[in-house]
Amino acid sequence: MWTQRLNHHLRQTLARGRVAVSHPAGCPRIALYLFDPGVLEGPLSHEEAQAVVAEPAYWSFCWASGQVLAQWILDNPHWVAGKRVLDFGSGSGVVAVASALAGARQAIACDTDPAALDAARANAELNGVEIGLCDDWDNRPAGLDVVTAADVLYDPENRPLLGVFRESAGRVLLADSRMKVLGDDGYRKQTTIEARTWPDLHEFEEFNRVRIYLAGE
Repeated sequence: MWTQRLNHHLRQTLARGRVAVSHPAGCPRIALYLFDPGVLEGPLSHEEAQAVVAEPAYWSFCWASGQVLAQWILDNPHWVAGKRVLDFGSGSGVVAVASALAGARQAIACDTDPAALDAARANAELNGVEIGLCDDWDNRPAGLDVVTAADVLYDPENRPLLGVFRESAGRVLLADSRMKVLGDDGYRKQTTIEARTWPDLHEFEEFNRVRIYLAGE
């Protein structure tokens, strides 16, 4: 059922697109329905390229920062265990799934894209866990203990989210490969880890170095 539904979403952008189950190299414990590059037997046509740029199916790729944050949570479950966790801009849902696997009291995937919420739910079922869904940050539930977010600062207009996240939960776990300096002293860098978007989009090497930050305790 999920394969057909996600394929339908993907084909709104790429007519020959389809998903397949794979394990991203940066967090191999988690299985995800992601874009299957095997369908691309040649370069994208002009029309396909335009459609991908206009309506990118972010959820169909597992970005480097998402992989790194998901694996870091699995390796350090005490940051989310027993907590109510919301993952902002969840895309494939990999971080929400990792939080559930790590013992979160509740893990919530938050994304404004209905296709992303379908992907998050499908990927949760694929990994044998349950997650909650939230279709907009303004509709988030009360009582959050932890906010997670990966690569959401690429747009300068999103920078104020750093303060918003800290005001919304006692702990924020943030992964980012775009900004070398956050400009918010409330966040402390924990580590830097290298990873590649899955399937690989051959991005610039600088975008493969992911920094993890912690705000709160």
